[in-house]
Amino acid sequence: MERERSAIVELFTKGHPSREILKILKLPLNRRKFVYRTIRRYKDTGKVEDRARSGRPCSVTTPSLGKVIAQRIRRNPRRSIRKMALDLKVSRCAMTKTVKRDLGMSSFKRKKVHFLSQLVKEKRVARCKGALGRYAVENLEKILFSDEKIFTIQEATNVQNDRILASSLSKVDEKFRYVSRIQNPKSVMVWAGVSKMGRTPLVFVPQGVKINSINYREMVLEPVLKNIGRDMFGGTSFVFQQDGAPAHTSNVTQSWLHDNFPGFITKEEWPSYSPDLNPWIILCGQFSRRKLVLTLTQVSSH
Repeated sequence: MERERSAIVELFTKGHPSREILKILKLPLNRRKFVYRTIRRYKDTGKVEDRARSGRPCSVTTPSLGKVIAQRIRRNPRRSIRKMALDLKVSRCAMTKTVKRDLGMSSFKRKKVHFLSQLVKEKRVARCKGALGRYAVENLEKILFSDEKIFTIQEATNVQNDRILASSLSKVDEKFRYVSRIQNPKSVMVWAGVSKMGRTPLVFVPQGVKINSINYREMVLEPVLKNIGRDMFGGTSFVFQQDGAPAHTSNVTQSWLHDNFPGFITKEEWPSYSPDLNPWIILCGQFSRRKLVLTLTQVSSH
């Protein structure tokens, strides 16, 4: 702690502002107050040591407690503050202060990601390099990104963020209090393509219909793609993108695309498990956050 304070003051006296000091010392954003207070203390007293405290000295949140907690978290960062407080026989408030104030730690959510084998990683690197080289010479406005999404006809909810404000739960109307759930709710698969020039018509796949190579060609490729060059791109050529779904990568589909759209992104070129490369995914996320889908009309109108 003293070493960090000395480093902060040294950088401050050299003219670095607080934001730069955070970056130079590689301190997390949640330690901004620590930097500000250190600078203010130096301005007021010309020192970096703690000021004389009034009242009872700290007897629980001591440096020794912080050291024990830091060692436990280092061994297992998934430890619960509540459980550590019980194990060490201190209050939850004292444990929270030690973790957040003294150790400068915050709680973060674990993220779900695709499992990537070493082979997949190597393929992704090679394909991404190829895509960068290709897009450097081709106009991104000419790429038609496509994908499918299954919409479930029932309300979406987030158990952590969806809350209601009331003095008593019993006083809240049932339509706000509960989120209804049924087994096997109705759903619909929707295919769409988007580009800077606009979007394609939506293609609705009836529930129970499996998208195989034949259905994909007859329901999507032939009726929609053949008119896109004229309707969306003014009669000029365009690049068609699709992900690695089996119906997309089958020999039948790839052969049809080779014959009709020779500039499309082949299955050997598109990086697998790369939803972040497709703007379609952003639109799906925005739509899902609207919470409620009851009819196909709602899907098509949005």
